[in-house]
Amino acid sequence: MHRFARRLPAKRSFSSGAIFSPEYAFEMASSSVRFGRGVTKEVGQDLVSMGLTKNVCVVTDPYMATLPPMKAVLDSLVKANIQFEVFDQVAVEPTDASLQVAIEYCKAKQFDGFVAVGGGSAMDTAKAANVYMCNPDNEFLDFVNAPVGKGMPIPGKLKPLIAVPTTAGTGSETTGVSIFDHMPTGAKTGIRDRALRPVLGIIDPDHTRTCGPELTAFTGLDVLCHALESYTAVPYGQRITGAPAKPQLRPAYQGSNGISDIWSGFALRQCSQYLLRAVEGDPFAREQMCLASTAAGVGFGSAGVHLCHAMSYPISSLVTDYRPHSGYNQALSNGAVNKTESGVKLKANMVPHGLSVVLTAPAVFKWTAVADGERHLRAAEMLGADISRVKAADAGLLISDKLKELLSNWSSFVPNGLEGVGYGSEHLDALVKGTLPQRKVIDVAPRQPTPDDFYRMLDNSMKLF
Repeated sequence: MHRFARRLPAKRSFSSGAIFSPEYAFEMASSSVRFGRGVTKEVGQDLVSMGLTKNVCVVTDPYMATLPPMKAVLDSLVKANIQFEVFDQVAVEPTDASLQVAIEYCKAKQFDGFVAVGGGSAMDTAKAANVYMCNPDNEFLDFVNAPVGKGMPIPGKLKPLIAVPTTAGTGSETTGVSIFDHMPTGAKTGIRDRALRPVLGIIDPDHTRTCGPELTAFTGLDVLCHALESYTAVPYGQRITGAPAKPQLRPAYQGSNGISDIWSGFALRQCSQYLLRAVEGDPFAREQMCLASTAAGVGFGSAGVHLCHAMSYPISSLVTDYRPHSGYNQALSNGAVNKTESGVKLKANMVPHGLSVVLTAPAVFKWTAVADGERHLRAAEMLGADISRVKAADAGLLISDKLKELLSNWSSFVPNGLEGVGYGSEHLDALVKGTLPQRKVIDVAPRQPTPDDFYRMLDNSMKLF
C-alpha cells in the first residue's frame, strides 16, 4: 500500500465537539445576470441606478485594457458621466502577491463600487480587493479557506460589484468564489463566501470575439467540468459536513440538489451541442457557450465542484515547464503586475485553469461513477453519448471515453495528459499533497477518496491517449 494510505475523515461537523446532524436543506443564491449582444452599453446606466457615479474602480488586466470589451465598458461609463479609475494590473492566474497589489490600491482609494472586465482572473481579483478594502483591519489569511487560511466568514456587506466576463468559462459572474495561488505554500486556494457575489453579471457574447480557438477550448472545458462535477456531486442531504450550527454557516458548496441539477444539466447539453463549434469560431455557438458558462456557474455555485477541481489546484500551482502554445501568450506577457514597483514574482509557466481541470476528468469520473451509476449515466447522455445499451456500472467508462473523444479534436494544442504539461511519476507525491487541503471541494465528491485514490487518479491521468 502506498505511503499516503490514510483515510480522510468520514464525518465532521461545523462546530468542534458538536454532535453530527445530517443536512436537511439547501440554498440557492446567485447574482442577477443580464444577457445579450451589445448589453455592455447599459453598464453605465446600472451604476447610475445604484447611486455609484463618483468613485468607481474598473478592474482588468493590461492585455484586456487594449481590447474592444474594455472600450465598450469605458464608453458606457463616460456616456453616463461616471467618475472612475482603472486598475489594469490584474495578473493572469492571480497569486496572493498580485491580489495584494490590487488590495493596497483599493484601500488607498476607498472606492464606492467596482466593475470587473475580463475572465475569471479579473473578476476574482476584484472580489478579493473588495473584501479587504471593506475590512482593512483583517489579515489576508483571515478569509482564505482553511487549512491555508482561517476561513472566517466575511462580516457585513461589501461594495457593489458588476462583473463583465469576456470569456465563456469561469462563471465567476454568478459565484461567491475568488481563486488564487498561495505562493508561500504552493497551494491553489481561495475565498468562498456569499458576500463575494457580484450584484450583476453582464453577459455580452460579443466579447468572446477576441478569444482564439485555444482560449475558447480551455474556458469551454472549464464550463463542461463545472457542469459535470456539480451534477455528479454528492446529494446535499448526504454531505459529510452535515447540517451547519446556524444557517449563516451553510457552505457555499452544498451538494447536488433539484435546482442545481436544472442549471448543470442545461450546461451539459449546451456543451454537447456547441463547444466544438464555438472553438471553430461559430458566433452563434459562442453565444450559446456564454449561456452555458453562466448556467454552470449558477449550478456549481450551489452544488459545488469536486475532485477534478481539487486536483487541478496543485496541477496549476506546481507547474514548472509548460506554457500554452497560443492564445494566452500575449495575455501572459502583459497581464501582470508591475514587477519593478511591487516586487511581485510572477510564474514563468502556467497551465490554464480549464486544462488543469479536464486532464484528470477521465480518471475522476471512472472512479466517482461507482457511487451513483445511474446519475453518471444521465450525465453521459446529456453529453451526447448513446446510453441505450449501456449499463449503469459502465457509466464512468462511458463518460471517460466521451471526454477523451472530445479532447482528441484538439490534439494540436491539448497536451496528452499530465505528462504533456511537464509532470511525471516523480511528481505524484507533491500533487497528492497539494490536493489534500482542498476540503471545500473534496467534501462534496460523491465518494470520499483516500490519498491513495488521489495518487491512482493522478497516475492514470499521466497519459490520456
